[in-house]
Amino acid sequence: MEISKKFNKPRLLIIGCGDVGMRLLPLVRAHYRVFALTSQRERFAELRAAGAVPLLANLDQPASLRRLAGLAHQIVHLAPPPGEGELDRRTRNVTAILPERAHVVYVSTTGVYGDLGGNWADETRTVAPRNARALRRVDAERVLRAWSRRAQGHLSILRVPGIYGADRLPVKRLQQGTPALRAEDDVYTNHIHADDLARVVLAALRRGASNRVYHAVDDTELKMGEYFDMVADHFGLPRPPRLGRAELAKVVAPTLLSFMSESRRLENRRMKTELKVRLRYPDVAAALRCIKRP
Repeated sequence: MEISKKFNKPRLLIIGCGDVGMRLLPLVRAHYRVFALTSQRERFAELRAAGAVPLLANLDQPASLRRLAGLAHQIVHLAPPPGEGELDRRTRNVTAILPERAHVVYVSTTGVYGDLGGNWADETRTVAPRNARALRRVDAERVLRAWSRRAQGHLSILRVPGIYGADRLPVKRLQQGTPALRAEDDVYTNHIHADDLARVVLAALRRGASNRVYHAVDDTELKMGEYFDMVADHFGLPRPPRLGRAELAKVVAPTLLSFMSESRRLENRRMKTELKVRLRYPDVAAALRCIKRP
């Protein structure tokens, strides 16, 4: 009887089952027969123990994906784009195996908006990516929208900011004394706890409207330096030194500087009202209160 129930469950395919995917598995394994795609055979035991059927494939190798065509009609796409270029060829390879009328939840990035000068924006804001990383995400969204129109698919896009958790805080950066921007140059950043993001993904599977974008962001309203100061204070570490933008550009990596060049605040009303998500950690301060100090 138990075996019969297991195989009668709807199938869910998780593409890119990293940290967030592993947090999602306990939320979905009772309701779905879950398949987790990985390019690392050594992860099979971990994925099986978490309740998923591991599948070996590589998103950069289309031939390895062919046997997965039509495997599931519920798909969570968590895999990042390639590390270079302006196109997400991985997502193009994914769409080749998606069945018609499938329901896809794609985890994108809030970086697609570029710099908003600290202003607020909702999901109707026009995208304006400023770097190749964000351009690849915009490309992935467009590819999936085209698939959805062509295959009568159901696509929900989650635009996600900086993901944090007890093991995903800038502690090492603080220990190294990496500087932050001075207050007058600083930028607003957005956040979501990894556990809450997993719950938002599940809510999008259950309630996400077709061809709809949702901001998967919490209620935090902090500038980047204020965030670093808050984490430093919690762990009893020195606050980072503050520099002007020109001085900071001389001492931090270009990738890090790019994150310090975009300022935006994003509304999350759709997530709360349409997906009916009630955040476990409504802001960074609430999460830090639950994280033990060393």
